[in-house]
Amino acid sequence: MNLKSLRVFVYVIDEGTLARASERLNLSQPAASRLLSLLEHELGITLFFREKKRLVPTPEGTLFYAEAVRILASVDGIPAFFDQIKEDASVPLRIVCHSRIVNALVLPSIAKLSRRKPELRTKLEVYPRRNLARCIAQGLYDIGVGALPISTAELDLHRLCSCDVQIVLPKGHPLSKETALTTEQLSQLSYIAIDRSTLIRRIVDKALLQEGSSLEPHHEVSVGSAAYRLVLEGLGFTFADPVAVEEDLKQHLCFIPWDQTASIEFGLFLPKTIRRHHFVEGFIDCMHETVKEATASHA
Repeated sequence: MNLKSLRVFVYVIDEGTLARASERLNLSQPAASRLLSLLEHELGITLFFREKKRLVPTPEGTLFYAEAVRILASVDGIPAFFDQIKEDASVPLRIVCHSRIVNALVLPSIAKLSRRKPELRTKLEVYPRRNLARCIAQGLYDIGVGALPISTAELDLHRLCSCDVQIVLPKGHPLSKETALTTEQLSQLSYIAIDRSTLIRRIVDKALLQEGSSLEPHHEVSVGSAAYRLVLEGLGFTFADPVAVEEDLKQHLCFIPWDQTASIEFGLFLPKTIRRHHFVEGFIDCMHETVKEATASHA
């Protein structure tokens, strides 16, 4: 099987278009298209529907995606595997996490454990949620932190907490004293949205769809931290779960319940292995403490 063809297939799904996948691989679009056709010929299945110059994964293509990610992760992980073998006995605790919770949850937990165990060494890798599956499949980590569910098998999952999605406004806003806000009230304000590739946007959009309403974004950003900063500047409101917002920002923001049901669950995940890093349990304890503090400070 041609690995470059496999990468084109995975990147088309990751990036959403053949053009962006081609750019990521430094290929022309015709060359990338030929590699896709070659892969389909080798496998004997159709991986994409061609609809109005768009590539839409077929059911077979969707099923094959997870296996393709696993294959590429295994190949890409070979150099790191040998690098790990060459390391000395003081192996760092390898942590992977979603980008949206690194500042509010993961870094404070690392700091806690480091103060208790000064000999602790860590290696932290931060990924967008859509790219985390590849890292997990590669298996070169000791513990991960992220929003659940994680669409990868063979993991030992530990639930951290479930948080309601709330409305974020600057302190002192005329609506900041409300006990809850409706979508109709929000429609009168500027909506600072996080883009559609993020979990929180999908959760919010689903709740709006179920309500039979909609909100038109006035500003759109790719990461939550940017949305919170724009709220702080008085440009509108956004949605967030309180544990994902850094403490230095929380003191300037207020979180108001939304009258719709929407929540995010967070958890820890570990590879299923007999031997675990000797600091894993300590890090889990610190994560639970950090979550408890974050939710208590918001209550």
